[in-house]
Amino acid sequence: MNKIIIAIDGYSSCGKSTLAKQLAQALNYIYIDTGAMYRAITLFALRNDMIKDDQVDVEKLKKKLNTIEVSFAYNTQLNISETYLNGENVEKEIREIIVSNKVSKIAKIEEVRAKLVEIQRVLGKDKGLVMDGRDIGSVVFPDADLKLFMTAHYTVRAKRRYDELKAKNNKVSYEEVLANIESRDNDDTSRTSNPLIQVADAIVIDNSEITPKEQFDIALKLAKDKIAAVN
Repeated sequence: MNKIIIAIDGYSSCGKSTLAKQLAQALNYIYIDTGAMYRAITLFALRNDMIKDDQVDVEKLKKKLNTIEVSFAYNTQLNISETYLNGENVEKEIREIIVSNKVSKIAKIEEVRAKLVEIQRVLGKDKGLVMDGRDIGSVVFPDADLKLFMTAHYTVRAKRRYDELKAKNNKVSYEEVLANIESRDNDDTSRTSNPLIQVADAIVIDNSEITPKEQFDIALKLAKDKIAAVN
């Protein structure tokens, strides 16, 4: 049976990764968390004093890009794919608010995006893959068989993200999370290099008022219909 590539784009904290993981599991496909890749590079920049006073030392980071390796390994105990930075498990650190506040600035850097897009395309060469991010359907896999674009009202997204962080005992206020969501939306849509856009052939899923189960059912049907169409 022929396999397909499923590209999921959309705004931050829309549950793209959750949906992508669900689809990958249901279809026995590979899942790649591109957001985690950018977060890993952001963590590297923070650790190496490349971000100061909200400014990124782009030249310093560019010189170190070839020394950065981002990979994934499946944790069989937790049933999740965890992110590794140069061989170190950084899954927890990359989800912290300090990384969230800086990741859009790192994602703006053309050389960073080029490096990760190259890696992502290699991972998808055999299809059978679900990938989520900001420019998967527009740049990484413009010929993806199924393109989904996820959105939700920014206050809904902020509340979900706040609840998620609070459950992990992260000491952050709702106001901080809301400001982060608004800032990332602006950065993602206004950057000159591969901004977040809704491509013409993407199917929009607004999950402001639907449950994760309803969202998954919609997406799974779309995927199965597309798989049937190519076989």
